[in-house]
Amino acid sequence: MTSSLPFQDCQVLVSGGTSGIGAGIAHAFLQAGAQVTLTGATAPEVDRARSDPLLAGATVQLLDVRQADQVQACVAQFQQLGVLVNCAGVIRRGQEHDPEVFGEVLDINVQGTMRLCTAARALLAQSRGCIINTASMLSFFGGGLVPAYSASKGAVAQLTKSLAIAYAPDGVRVNAIAPGWIATPLTQALQEDEARSAVILGRTPMARWGTPADVAGPVLFLASPAAAFVTGVILPVDGGYLIT
Repeated sequence: MTSSLPFQDCQVLVSGGTSGIGAGIAHAFLQAGAQVTLTGATAPEVDRARSDPLLAGATVQLLDVRQADQVQACVAQFQQLGVLVNCAGVIRRGQEHDPEVFGEVLDINVQGTMRLCTAARALLAQSRGCIINTASMLSFFGGGLVPAYSASKGAVAQLTKSLAIAYAPDGVRVNAIAPGWIATPLTQALQEDEARSAVILGRTPMARWGTPADVAGPVLFLASPAAAFVTGVILPVDGGYLIT
């Protein structure tokens, strides 16, 4: 990654790229010269992203990753594709013991990831491109209030390893990042809860909340030629949370 624009003209698709970690990743690819398409699940999300100056220059589209036809149409618009980043996901704290809610979370977080990977495989094989999925600290730990989210992120980790094997003959690398406690709208309530935030920071050796930019750097590394011999990795980006 010696060029100031290491992804010049590379076509990058970021699902769930309208806010939080996904938006941080999309911004980083834009800064690195990529042609970025990002998606959001609802019209308000898409509208906000279109007015976000940090995402200026990106193509912003509506995409429900539960809908196979929408996924196929989204990918079909590309003549070439170098990088797929799967960030679309949901969490339903306190509701996930309901089997119906459990199934909805897995449909988005796991099936949605698989739908996009499958749809993009041929294009990525042509470019010898790569996929970066989004795992979690809950790929490694249980979560009593979020059994569906935890199960889905464990599944994303195993899916990443499995697709890394399956796609290697095509020249496509498949990796995942596992963010720790990142300051986004999704974690705002935890950040504002002094007691719970203190517990998190007390276990994090770097003693701070991460930022979307902290996650974006490792994603760009995994997508770059510098990671040409890296596949099937679940890379924690957690300030050391896992090691304590």
